[in-house]
Amino acid sequence: MLLLSREDIQEFFTLKETMTAVEKAFRLYSEGKVEVPLRTQIGTENGKGTFIYMPAYCSEESASSIKILGMFPENSRKGLPTINGQVLVLDNETGAITGMLDGTYITELRTGAASGVAFEQLAKKDCRKGALIGTGAQAAAQLEAMLIARSLEEVQVAGRDFEKTQKFVTEMKQKLHHYGVKIMAVEEANEAITDADLIIVATTATSPVFDGELVKAGATVSGVGSYQPQMQEIPASLLVRSQKIYFDSEEAVLSESGDLLIPLADQTITKEQFTGDIGEVINGTLVGRENDQEIIFFKSVGIAAQDVITAKMILEQAKIKAKGLEWG
Repeated sequence: MLLLSREDIQEFFTLKETMTAVEKAFRLYSEGKVEVPLRTQIGTENGKGTFIYMPAYCSEESASSIKILGMFPENSRKGLPTINGQVLVLDNETGAITGMLDGTYITELRTGAASGVAFEQLAKKDCRKGALIGTGAQAAAQLEAMLIARSLEEVQVAGRDFEKTQKFVTEMKQKLHHYGVKIMAVEEANEAITDADLIIVATTATSPVFDGELVKAGATVSGVGSYQPQMQEIPASLLVRSQKIYFDSEEAVLSESGDLLIPLADQTITKEQFTGDIGEVINGTLVGRENDQEIIFFKSVGIAAQDVITAKMILEQAKIKAKGLEWG
């Protein structure tokens, strides 16, 4: 079994390559070629943590995996990661475990890649301003994915703690300087989203974090934070204003995300407003953006298809490049 740490993977695998893997994963999922049971979630008694188990099997790609995660949002206050996990990769012929990859980093990569793929497929071509709401574990990959998908002039970042936001922006300016984009911290989410062409929301909020009426015509919004029924970072007013609503998996989103479940329950929106899964746009069976005035919303809760295809690609490259540690 090959063991791959975050540092190992960072040496040879990029977010752009992850976007290639995730685009393939979305396509295969929509074509029914990846078996992805709804993930199992077990919450702690105090409601402060969630254990998540995500299996996937793909015969066409000879790929199988299971990701095990612990998601504890309050860890950030302790200076600890809010997500901890591992991805186990299995051999389709023998069932042997052939690799164990840092699941925390895989989650960051593939969640960022999901927004990047959505923007590549759904955003208008001429985008100048981006907005990122949230500065937690997912934020860095989300920001870079936005810059890969479209050539932006400026990105404004807003978070719950302005001091933390400023620190995050300072780090990103150094890490992402080669993109030639102006990255700046702002105190309010509403300021960040005003006049933004691309918006990413990555928080664990239980109430909307911005005013949906301020999102301009032509914007594309990716919501990646809400993964439980009580979480709602996206205002219902944005969903009402959106001409198209896409998902990584409509089934998965409607099984757990408050961003959709809450406004559905109070009848602010109906399922008739949903467009479909992003994989159907990728494989050409569903229309994407049709003009530069449409507001388009993409909701992702993350599906194991993303993990299994990404992990397979990483493991294959690691073996070629002799990276990682052989164990057992």
